[in-house]
Order: sequence, then structure tokens, then C-alpha cells
Amino acid sequence: MATDPSEYDEAIPALAAHLAKIERAVSRTRSSHAGRAYALVRPALVQALGDEGAQRVVPQVVDEFARRISEDPDNLPF
Repeated sequence: MATDPSEYDEAIPALAAHLAKIERAVSRTRSSHAGRAYALVRPALVQALGDEGAQRVVPQVVDEFARRISEDPDNLPF
């Protein structure tokens, strides 16, 4: 099934906006929860994602960001 390349061009602004929401949520959670226990970080991150309107994030991605905020907050992609 081929996809028209123009569909990618049309999707880029929406994707960029969604990624910006995720970045804000991760940054906010890192600022408030860096180094805390994973069990505290993950719910805080889920709440921050919800506050940003970015609930649609793959659960494994949320888990990884929460783990990194908990264990290695200086080693995040943002």
C-alpha cells in the first residue's frame, strides 16, 4: 500500500505540535520529580501528559521517560 508523500507534508505540523506537548510534559515532570522513585514519577508524567493534551503516547515510551527521569534525569533527549 503506497502512501502519497504529500500526506507526510500535511501531517508534519500536527506531529510537531504533539511532540512539543510531550516535550513540555517530560520537562515539567523532570523539573519536579528528577531522581524520585519510579512509582512517583510515572503517575506525575501521565498527569503532565494529560494536562498538555498528549494522552496518546505509547505506554512503553511513558515507562522509559519515567524510568529515565527517576534514574538518570540528565540523560533525556530534550
